[in-house]
Order: sequence, then C-alpha cells, then structure tokens
Amino acid sequence: MPELPDIVVYIEALEKRLLGEEITGFRVASPAVLRTYDPMYTAVVGEEVTGFDRIGKRIVFELTNNLWLVIHLMIAGRFRWFDQPKKPIPKKVGLAALDFQKGTLILTEQGTKKRAGVWVFGDRESVDAENRGGVEPLDVDVEGFAAAITAENRTLKRALTDPRIFSGIGNAFSDEILWEARLSPVKRTKQLDFEEIVRLHEAVKTSLTHWTELLREQTGDDFPSKVTAFRPEMATHGKFKEPCPRCGTAIQRIVYSSNETNYCPTCQTEGRILADRSLSRLLKDDWPSTVDELE
Repeated sequence: MPELPDIVVYIEALEKRLLGEEITGFRVASPAVLRTYDPMYTAVVGEEVTGFDRIGKRIVFELTNNLWLVIHLMIAGRFRWFDQPKKPIPKKVGLAALDFQKGTLILTEQGTKKRAGVWVFGDRESVDAENRGGVEPLDVDVEGFAAAITAENRTLKRALTDPRIFSGIGNAFSDEILWEARLSPVKRTKQLDFEEIVRLHEAVKTSLTHWTELLREQTGDDFPSKVTAFRPEMATHGKFKEPCPRCGTAIQRIVYSSNETNYCPTCQTEGRILADRSLSRLLKDDWPSTVDELE
C-alpha cells in the first residue's frame, strides 16, 4: 500500500504535469472503482486542476467549479502516466483513465481484489469527512505525539498504522520506524516512558523524511513507476532472515492473516523471538483484521 512518502512523491509528480491542465475525459473500465454517484464522475470533464492535497493515504485533486476528485490506491492501486493522449486502459489491471491534452493518467490495480476507489465531491466538507482523524506525523510536536500514541493502550505496530491515530503510516514504514526507534512492535503504548516516546517521535520524523527524500531522488523528473512496499534499502520490512544492517542479527517476523511485521530481535526485543502462537490473544485483540483497518 502506498504510504506517506510514496503519496508525497506521487503528488509532486502530478503537480509537475497536471497543475493548470484541463481534464478532457474520464474513462472508467471498472465501475466498481466509483464510490460516489452525485456529482457524477463525468462532472470533472472540462474542469481545470488547481491543486493537490493529501488526506491520509488519499490523493485529492482540487478542481475548478467547486469539485474535488479523491483517489485511494489501497494496497495494489498505482498510477501510470503516459505522454500519449487517450492512451488505452490496460485490459486486466486498468480501472480508469483521466485524459489531458498532454497525456493520460491511468489508475491500475494488480490482483483480483479490487479495493482502490474514486470519489467525486461537490464541497470541501465532504472531502474533509474522508479524514480518519490521525495527526500528521511530520507536523505534530512531541507533546501532541505523546497524546496521540498514548490515547489508547495499543501495540506500537497497531498504533502507528491506525489512521485514527496517525495519518499516512502503513505496514512497511511502521516496521522501519520501530527499527529506527529500537522498540518492539508488540510493546504497549501505555508502557512507554517519556524517553521512549521522544525516541519514537524522532524515529517517525527521521524515517519518513529520509524515505521521502530518497524516493524523490530516485524518481527525479520521471513519474514514479516502482511504487512498492518492498525496497532493497529497507532495514527490516520484507527482510525476513536477512541480516539486520545495524547488528547483523537475522530479521524475524510475525505473520497474522495477510499481514506481516518484521523486526530485529537484538535491536528491538532484547533478543526474544516473538512466536505467533504465543501472541495469539494479542493478535486477536489488537492486530488489524481487515484491509480497511490498514487504510
């Protein structure tokens, strides 16, 4: 699932290409992608793109005539940009296409479970209602961070990925943040002392800023084409059994349903291996059970 660094880089690439451009067409190959019906999705045709915004992991296109187009890529949704106008939508993975005089923006989604969504709103209040309420992790100060993360007694992994607590952090970057902070993914938020809260707050800012800058550098003037949750530069996420870049210990994992958490036992859990079976109650009570909980 694209997370805050991915979304920021997507928005920057879209701004370079589409600010001030008129939408000349909106083609939909999979009607299931449409999550609103009033205004009709065709209402955006003929409108100009005046700005972009991010709400959690949603990308907001600000248009003329008081219209907003909101797209949530969910897990497997991706954007493809082509300089060719009216580029055909790929048959198997294509969901929709926005046409411009200078090119085509195509929304795709791999796999059989189509979860990506498109909303069209006629007022800003409806757009803001899509906000799940989480604080912005790069903007919040340490006091606000402490209040947010200790509001409920959750595991750190769940707290970081809960969109009601933090905006834009998902499965991949939460692993990197916890590794950076040297904290266990299953430590409870109410167990944190102030030094640990400060360390985690710094790790959130350091990790998300680092990854945003790295992805921005790797993308350059191109359009992001390799948006993935698994990157070779990551310390823990997707690195099961590979050596920790800090201490060399083999990275371990917790697997629950379709979700996976990676961690370094030496750096994060005082040498303990977190066995799934011994965490069954914890995972049942506090691990995301649906994709929507991770959005």
